[in-house]
Amino acid sequence: MKLSIIILAAGLGKRMNSDLPKVLHCLAGKPLLQHVINTAMSLEPEIIQVVYGHGGEQVRDTLTDLPVQWVKQAQQLGTGHAVAQAIPNIADDNMVLILYGDVPLINPQNLQNLCSQSTSLNVLTAKLDNPTGYGRIVRDDKGQVKCIVEEKDADITIKAIQEINTGIMATQANNLRIWLDNLDNNNSQKEYYLTDIIAMAVTDNIPIHTNTVTDVHEVMGVNNRVQLADLERYYQLQQANNLMLAGVTIQDPNRLDIRGTVQAGYDINIDINVILAGNISLGNRVKIGSNTVIRNAKIADDVEILSNCVIEDVVIGACLLYTS
Repeated sequence: MKLSIIILAAGLGKRMNSDLPKVLHCLAGKPLLQHVINTAMSLEPEIIQVVYGHGGEQVRDTLTDLPVQWVKQAQQLGTGHAVAQAIPNIADDNMVLILYGDVPLINPQNLQNLCSQSTSLNVLTAKLDNPTGYGRIVRDDKGQVKCIVEEKDADITIKAIQEINTGIMATQANNLRIWLDNLDNNNSQKEYYLTDIIAMAVTDNIPIHTNTVTDVHEVMGVNNRVQLADLERYYQLQQANNLMLAGVTIQDPNRLDIRGTVQAGYDINIDINVILAGNISLGNRVKIGSNTVIRNAKIADDVEILSNCVIEDVVIGACLLYTS
């Protein structure tokens, strides 16, 4: 079955307090939306559509080189309405995966697993100690999903549920098309909720399949700069841990920033306050001093880079680099 992906990126992002569209704020040197598109591309879909609204022209101009189709949501009338703008471009027999432009760290393997059930409506969930702000997964006495209730429409009993809807789901296009046509906006927000298709699937006897993520960071969205900083630090520590497990000594993982891809040999030593950006290749036994920026560089074995250097767009053989 062919895969089509819809990425919702039309939100206003008011809590960012910024003229820049939320999905263009950067994590690890790349716009949030670019992270999501790159993940989508790794799944090799037939088509990727980005539904844009606020600041759409700026978003398109920034990411114009990426292989996506842009679909405008002229009025922000909810997630269901947003998906409805893109569904006409998708064949009935395709699997449709719905992602979000402000959720940058989703694991591609979890998405592959979500799309593997072709006859059901597949929903990605998470369990949170503090689920405030998220839609809750409501199950019946047998543990089957009945519906999703958004926070603003939930009573005290529903709010006590800790299993939340991440918003990420996958299902066949023909079913999705029918459900979208039957959405209404009879809720506190007067919006067309995508989550209302869950109850429709139950009515239609379509199985609801849920996958629950083990690491909630991968489904966390960005609504303000505090959340952006939290995800940035989580991502950077992940990258640092991967390097250390591969044989790199990092003096302080909290003071290393990776803003690209790093290929590293063994017995490398990286001091504090180092930024590695773009495509980086580090040979064996490389030493990098503190307060150094390296961008798009290939560093040979046994190179020592002293503190306070800025290195860009070079290939360096064995030597000692320092600032005068």
